[in-house]
Amino acid sequence: MSKLAISTPLAPAAIGPYSQAVRSGNLVFLSGQIPLDPETDSLWKGRRRANRARAAKPLSDSGGRGLKPGASVETTVYLRDISDFAIMNEVYARFFGDCPPARATVEVARLPRNVAVEIDLIAEVEG
Repeated sequence: MSKLAISTPLAPAAIGPYSQAVRSGNLVFLSGQIPLDPETDSLWKGRRRANRARAAKPLSDSGGRGLKPGASVETTVYLRDISDFAIMNEVYARFFGDCPPARATVEVARLPRNVAVEIDLIAEVEG
């Protein structure tokens, strides 16, 4: 099975030696997204809810392929502080709606650029 690296200006540029997303067959694997503004390469300024929403925003594009939240099949949410779990659930529920993907949520000691949240995603695509 072949794979295709995906890059888009709609999501933050990779800050290491990895692809923003990779398509393999009918699946797209989106690298972790942090609340980073792709236009300015600066961290999103705002409250905790706004930061969680900003981290989730590129997930709807899933590497520029225009995927809808309903196409998402699995996510992993990395939280610097597990006490943000309720806030993340609120934002996550609004974003993914009635059929959210499977999810793992873990607390981690530190994230890139010392952000409070990072989210990665696997989505299904047609054709």
